[in-house]
Amino acid sequence: MQPSQPGILADVPSQARHLFFTLESADALPDALTRLACLADGETIVVGFGASLLQALGRHLDGLRAFPALSGAGVDVPSTQHALWCWLRGEDRGELLHRSRELSAALASALRLVQSTDAFRYREGRDLTGYEDGTENPEGEKAIAAALVGEGADGLRGGSFAAVQHWVHDLDHFGALPPGEQDHIIGRRKSDNEELEDAPESAHVKRTAQESFEPEAFVLRRSMPWSDSQQAGLLFLAFGHSLEAFEAQLRRMAGLEDGIVDALFRFSQPTSGGYYWCPPVHDSHLDLQILLG
Repeated sequence: MQPSQPGILADVPSQARHLFFTLESADALPDALTRLACLADGETIVVGFGASLLQALGRHLDGLRAFPALSGAGVDVPSTQHALWCWLRGEDRGELLHRSRELSAALASALRLVQSTDAFRYREGRDLTGYEDGTENPEGEKAIAAALVGEGADGLRGGSFAAVQHWVHDLDHFGALPPGEQDHIIGRRKSDNEELEDAPESAHVKRTAQESFEPEAFVLRRSMPWSDSQQAGLLFLAFGHSLEAFEAQLRRMAGLEDGIVDALFRFSQPTSGGYYWCPPVHDSHLDLQILLG
């Protein structure tokens, strides 16, 4: 097995918190990252670095770039790239709160927390619309091949690229639609999760069928629902050995490939987007030799 952050391949937890940081001081960054490497085990805290953070260190990683802002017919996909993203995983929201405070304090000299989103597992792993999420996820060796860099130097092998987005659902609008129309938006029956052969080409399942791309566009999804006092939706998270598969799916969803916009946009809109490099681990701590040498 590649020396990946264990949380990438693990099942989604019952509770999670996503933290997004902006860079405040490049001079203080090496010491802050050294503290982060000691705190983050890659299992309860999965860490991803944005391209701007690497640039602040005078480093470059092939394949890492800022999230692209895309526009299609009536569709806007924003980029809200951050320097650092941390995915806190657990079963107790109180523990996640204390872990967040510890991380923020350790990084405060160099990085400032600008956004925090709590996520959760709904039922046995469903989106808030009631549909099962991640049905087409690869498993076993296929999951490893899709999510992790399989070769390269120490500090690179076992790493992963992450795509993170907030999607805001209009649950009132979706809930008012007839069940059959809901199924055609998703491309599956909610009752038994069976894929619908007669679903329109705009159905989400057909837009993102991973084997229908050339080359095939497999990613490992670890999305979870989120909500606050005003909004709710899906915090989309996908890991890949590169960013190409996710970006191919996103471009097709936006109608940039063939002009057909994913029906998901009828009730849900992305409000954020970021790309991050998730380094491997060494001795249960982040391997930061790509960043710090």
